[in-house]
Amino acid sequence: MPSIVANIAEDLRARIRAGALPDGLTLAALSKHYGVSFTPIRAAVNQLVAQRYLGKQANGRLRVPKRRSTSAIVAARVKPPATIESWEAALTREVIHRSLRGDASYLREEATAAQFEVGRTAMRQAFSRLAGKGLLKHVPRYGWRVQPFSTDDLQAYLEVRETLELKALDLAKRRLDPADLRRMLLGNPQTGSTEPPRLDNQLHAYLIEKAENGYIRDFFDRHGLYYTALFDHAAPEARAVAEMAAQHRQILKALIDQDWPRARQALSHHIRSQQPIIEKLLRQLQGNPAAGSGPWAKR
Repeated sequence: MPSIVANIAEDLRARIRAGALPDGLTLAALSKHYGVSFTPIRAAVNQLVAQRYLGKQANGRLRVPKRRSTSAIVAARVKPPATIESWEAALTREVIHRSLRGDASYLREEATAAQFEVGRTAMRQAFSRLAGKGLLKHVPRYGWRVQPFSTDDLQAYLEVRETLELKALDLAKRRLDPADLRRMLLGNPQTGSTEPPRLDNQLHAYLIEKAENGYIRDFFDRHGLYYTALFDHAAPEARAVAEMAAQHRQILKALIDQDWPRARQALSHHIRSQQPIIEKLLRQLQGNPAAGSGPWAKR
């Protein structure tokens, strides 16, 4: 993960050159602007002082040398700084990957906060949110334990997923756009024996979006993370990809024809057939604990 200090320093350098600094050139104001603790702000400021992008007055206050300011046009090109969302997204991915690997060891607030260069309070709040999603469990005096993912969890998830996704199809069918369906059909082509299979997996998210049901969306936002991470980390074999693409074609053709019973049957079959594929990916990932290694990977 790119250093938050480096991202903040880069952002401030660009803003100094553009003459478009955040309101207030103090540690407190910059900390509020970037949504991080004083520690990475202080480190970034020290870098810029050493590089003479910033100067310090006799009273310790920061100032910008006039020669550094150029044109406000540059401000439009400045990349957004590292934010709480960026490091928390990386933390969430790492916790999910550890869970999928069956790693139930503990995370410490202080060590993890230092790794991400954020305050311990912010890290505790992030851990609490992950605990609310069922990814972590707080154990007094030990830390935060990753909840390992199991095949029993997978079975339970797929059963609920089938029920809710079929309901999403029922709710969405009057809102489906044939152009969208044809585009997704093209994304799942029937390839020749010498061509690598292609899979466009947008159909599921599309049905959930078109269902316009917040409770269904909330379930997949919370629990679909494992499914996505598995496919990101342990790529299915070409034969499995071709099989899934063929199943998608069956669902999409039925939707285009507005043959709802056939679409429901094809979708149900597709979801049920995922279990052996996902179980294999899970075994693959757990058999290779280095896969997806991050800041807390076992040494």
